[in-house]
Amino acid sequence: MLRLLGWIFGFGMFAVLAGIGVAAIYLTTVSAGLPDYTVLKDYQPPVTTRVHAADGTLLAEFARERRLFQPIETVPPLLVNAFLSAEDKDFYSHGGIALDGLVRAARDNLLARMDGNNSIQGGGSSITQQVAKNFLLSSEQTWDRKIQEALLAVRIESTFSKDRILELYLNEIFLGLNSYGVAAAALNYFDKALYQLTLSEAAYIAALPKGPNNYHPFRRPQAAIERRTWVIDRMVENGYATAEEAAVAKDEPLNVSPRAGGSQLYSAEYFTEEVRRELAKLYGEDQLYGGGLSVRTTLEPRLQDYARRALMDGLISYDHTKGFRAPVASIEIGADWGVDVAKIIPLSDVPEWQLAVVLSMNGNEASIGLRPDSLADNTVGDERTVGTLSGPEIKWVSKPLQSILKVGDVVYVSPVSGKTGIYTLEQVPEIEGALVAMDPRTGRVLAMVGGFSYAMSEFNRATQALRQPGSSFKPIVYAAALDNGYTPASVVLDAPVEIRNSDGTIWRPENYAQEFYGPQTLRRGIERSRNVMTVRLAKDIGMPLVSEYARLFGVYDTMQPVLAMALGAGETTDMRMTAAYATIANGGRKIVPTLIDRVQDRYGVTVYKHDQRLCQGCSAEEWTGQGEPTIIDNREQVLDPMTAYQITSMLEGVVQRGTGTAAKSLNRPVAGKTGTTNDYKDAWFVGFTPELAVGVYVGYDQPRSMGSSVTGGTFAVPIFTQFMAKALEGKPATPFVEPSGMTNAWINPNSGVKAFEGEAGIEESFKPGTGPNLMTSVIGIDVNTVDAIQRQQQMQQQYDSGFVDQNGGVPDQGGGGQPVYDPSTGQWSTPTAGRGGLF
Repeated sequence: MLRLLGWIFGFGMFAVLAGIGVAAIYLTTVSAGLPDYTVLKDYQPPVTTRVHAADGTLLAEFARERRLFQPIETVPPLLVNAFLSAEDKDFYSHGGIALDGLVRAARDNLLARMDGNNSIQGGGSSITQQVAKNFLLSSEQTWDRKIQEALLAVRIESTFSKDRILELYLNEIFLGLNSYGVAAAALNYFDKALYQLTLSEAAYIAALPKGPNNYHPFRRPQAAIERRTWVIDRMVENGYATAEEAAVAKDEPLNVSPRAGGSQLYSAEYFTEEVRRELAKLYGEDQLYGGGLSVRTTLEPRLQDYARRALMDGLISYDHTKGFRAPVASIEIGADWGVDVAKIIPLSDVPEWQLAVVLSMNGNEASIGLRPDSLADNTVGDERTVGTLSGPEIKWVSKPLQSILKVGDVVYVSPVSGKTGIYTLEQVPEIEGALVAMDPRTGRVLAMVGGFSYAMSEFNRATQALRQPGSSFKPIVYAAALDNGYTPASVVLDAPVEIRNSDGTIWRPENYAQEFYGPQTLRRGIERSRNVMTVRLAKDIGMPLVSEYARLFGVYDTMQPVLAMALGAGETTDMRMTAAYATIANGGRKIVPTLIDRVQDRYGVTVYKHDQRLCQGCSAEEWTGQGEPTIIDNREQVLDPMTAYQITSMLEGVVQRGTGTAAKSLNRPVAGKTGTTNDYKDAWFVGFTPELAVGVYVGYDQPRSMGSSVTGGTFAVPIFTQFMAKALEGKPATPFVEPSGMTNAWINPNSGVKAFEGEAGIEESFKPGTGPNLMTSVIGIDVNTVDAIQRQQQMQQQYDSGFVDQNGGVPDQGGGGQPVYDPSTGQWSTPTAGRGGLF
């Protein structure tokens, strides 16, 4: 008997040792392929990039995995306790493996085998094991992977603190709705920060790791509530909540309201998309969508709203002159018209308008049903609202409603102010446009609207639309002349001229009114937007010089040096034109526009800032009585400050006496220039005050005539004026500051000579060494009284000789029809010519 017992004992010991050996070999084999868990020390999860306006307003979020990293110290205990109760109540006491969880998992797997299910059942994993699985292992369900998970959990526990492990877990776990981590889940489910979560909300988030789709708030709301209740009960059991608190939390609905991604400010979607493109260019797609960048932009939400409203009003006002075109759609009116009209998606960034379906017609009125709101679960709400579309309230439609609408037509409407239930008809305009507003001292883009609706067209007409600027380019030509010997009082001839093109054809530029006005001062020429004298001026100073100034101002990278370009025949963008005018307003120092003030990485380190000016004394550690820091402006000086003031003064005249007089209503110093291209295809106004530079462009995406009555002065200037009136409301009028060293004199605006006492004139500013003429000089070459007639006779002979060619040469053959100067009267007689050119 003893021998038998000894044999059994020996065999048992052998089996135990053999089992230990096999287990050791198995564990060695399994652990040989374990990943390096120490990489968790340097783990940087993909984090959402967030873009903010200048005032801190959230504009947009960009992420493939919506995650906001939250240090464990900032996670509220309520949420921590909810997750511990739901996932691992003994987390702070075990060594990485929850024994009760293992027992529960073994039981579940045994029961599954008895039922014939050979798959591994989930559950039993501690939080540490889940960290090992989520960070280091695959999600496959095998015994090897489970053993590796346990081994890694033990090693992780020996290396990292409990708080660090919990921090990794709470920031990595997937919780549905593209939410990774608890901070993103709080925002995406409840639009709240973590510290704002209630007991019921925290319990619901803690219920999600087991399977977000299993407890989806809309597809499986009952299962979601039951799982939330289970978590709340566990919190009560563990002493994290009282029975009274639990009862209140259980009675609450889920209250899930999914938070939209992308742009968060509907009026700024063109702006935020441009910022997204810029960030992708600077840092690449991976950093943009996972680098956790914090971006502070230049956008001022208040100005953005004003800019959007001004451009929309202008486009709508023009579109109304074209009449009603067609409804948005037509549907069959069924048992529930609300469901049918809800299928038509409205413009999300035009909340002032609503879609409505015509239910019945009665003469010049229509009964309409408003599109019902869609609920958070994408179902249609039960409420049905009806109203009346009143013909007399639709001032822009002259026809009776019954002649343009029928039952089932879906149209945009907006409520009539002060009349409950009464609506007016709206229509998305075909015409498009852009508005850019920037700080002329820094180039910070404060507002940008790239079209009527981003939801309808993502094409940004402020930065992507290449259009001819027309006469709004002329200040670049005049600035080049003023920088090279001309004065505002210099006189240039406005008379017919013929330009031989390289292909042998003849170009005959003409003015907007198809008339010629003889000798004109530079000021009068830009105020009245004279085309012919601008061509003569560009010819005199040379188109290569004009092309270089266009490059310096940033209007074009390269510009073909032909005379037609002096009238804005090249293509550029609203953003570039606005920056060029801002350069003038900035005293000639080049303005480079920016939408981004600074970018910080996930650790708060500034990796980019736009302002590159030098600051002497800004890095002092403490104040020891030293003076204020000195800001050194190291930006390129592309224009003489005195020239910049002269052209600014001349552009003020455009508003006071020229083509931009609609802006006079602002009752403050405003400088600017209109632009209208051939066949009235594009209309511009670019202008500025000392505080703000604004560029407005309008035209069709597929260029076509807007009508002979549509010019920069009649279309673009009113948009500019509406925006400026709101943007500068309450701010005192600020004059443009004349640089020191300039002299002033009153000038006869017709002749350019010094005005006599009591004679009406304009005060001009002159650079040192220059001044008003004693008598008229032509083509900008100052002459004294002795040789004036001789010079004018020479000019008469020059024009009598014929047309000039593209390069400024004078052919031998006579051109005929040339202007004739009469010294006795001081007048030029000019023949008429055909239309052509830009104005």
